Amino acid sequence: MEDLSQAVEDPWKDATRNSTPDGVAETLLYSRAMPSTFLALNVHIVFGTKHQAPLISPDQIEDAHRYLGGTLRGLEAVPLRVGGLADHVHLLVGLRGKHSVSDLVREVKKASTAWMRTTESNFAWQEGYAAFSVSPQDLPAVDRYIANQEAHHARTSFAEEYEELLRLAGIEFDSS
Repeated sequence: MEDLSQAVEDPWKDATRNSTPDGVAETLLYSRAMPSTFLALNVHIVFGTKHQAPLISPDQIEDAHRYLGGTLRGLEAVPLRVGGLADHVHLLVGLRGKHSVSDLVREVKKASTAWMRTTESNFAWQEGYAAFSVSPQDLPAVDRYIANQEAHHARTSFAEEYEELLRLAGIEFDSS
């Protein structure tokens, strides 16, 4: 059997010793093994207004998208693209390890509902949402998809779009 001990790099090879200001020796590890936590967690989140009613007026849409993006930043997520129309939104979001999709959506909906009710007293979001993982190589395509919502919805409804997204993701649902 071949001796692999020489082939495996010693993780302590690059360790150095430093002294802290109080004189205590500290060992620092400079290794390529796992120096930190790295994540590529991107998600496309879609949800609509209650009963898919057009509750976001045309003059509010851009402000609503900016508000949603700001809320995501406030929750320490990375809004990559926010889009949608009067009856629904799409959020392309980079997540951190501490995020739970359900908690993030709940907080975004809660904050944006309070903000929207300052001008639309009957405003409410639908109860559920759809969330789809997005690989780094697919980010540009999803970004374009969200950016082109107005053209897309000239030929298809939000309900049709939602069902198609679920189908494409292999998610079973009751279409009745």
